Amino acid sequence: MPEILVILNPAARSERAKNTWKKIEKFPGCKLCITTAPGDARAAAERAVAEGFKTIVAAGGDGTVNDVVNGLAGADVALGILPVGTMNVFAAELGLPSDLAEAWAVIRAGRTRKIDLARANARYFVQLAGVGLDAQVVQETSWNFKKNFGPLSYVISAAQIAARKPPRLFVEADGVEREGSFVLIGNGRYYGGPVAVFKDARIDDGKLDVLIFKNLGYLDIARYLGTIFMGKHTRLSDVEYFQTKKAVVRSDEDVPVEVDGEVVAQLPVTFRISSRKLRVVVPVAPAA
Repeated sequence: MPEILVILNPAARSERAKNTWKKIEKFPGCKLCITTAPGDARAAAERAVAEGFKTIVAAGGDGTVNDVVNGLAGADVALGILPVGTMNVFAAELGLPSDLAEAWAVIRAGRTRKIDLARANARYFVQLAGVGLDAQVVQETSWNFKKNFGPLSYVISAAQIAARKPPRLFVEADGVEREGSFVLIGNGRYYGGPVAVFKDARIDDGKLDVLIFKNLGYLDIARYLGTIFMGKHTRLSDVEYFQTKKAVVRSDEDVPVEVDGEVVAQLPVTFRISSRKLRVVVPVAPAA
């Protein structure tokens, strides 16, 4: 039996995924599993663990990675990644190459690293979570809208959401309660691409990085974005940034929660971190 199972989400960057399907099938020592419906990737990962695969590879975007992680969490297997999706923030965090053949060579080399595993209630995640604005954007941006407008679709949705009154979010951590309109939780540094939103984050430091944005008008969002790209957002008086092992977020309103780019719950939510609970395949010279 091959030791490596590749779980491919063909909906991830659809045309490119179709073009790479045959390439992946030809990789030595590989068994390919194609997902056809939501939840397939998680179920396939659970079966692969039971069948004794030593390395389970998620071929897709961050959503596919998240599904696979939730299927193998707690098992003594390694997670590999073939970044063929539209969003591959976690792959960038690990310093993985975007070229398919080079990424497969990394998987075959088999160098692994133990990283932290974060959790939102019962749902595991590896890179980031959001409460409020970004979860609303994910929830309200349809697949057809994304297909027609690409990345601009998220900007349009964010602008529409910013016109509404923002929710009041309460974040309790380490005995302190803070209030804001929009919350991001990071395990790694990157959010939305290779932009270090969580500047002090490390994926093996046993801590969650929390960003609380107090305001959410058009000008506030523009100001936040500008300072994020300059790396100065944590200096703003209406932004709080801290690290913790556990954070509880609640609201008196219905507010969605996303993890790794997928909406998974409504508030309240408890975020936790488990130190070095997941083995991932990394390049021989992994990113710092």
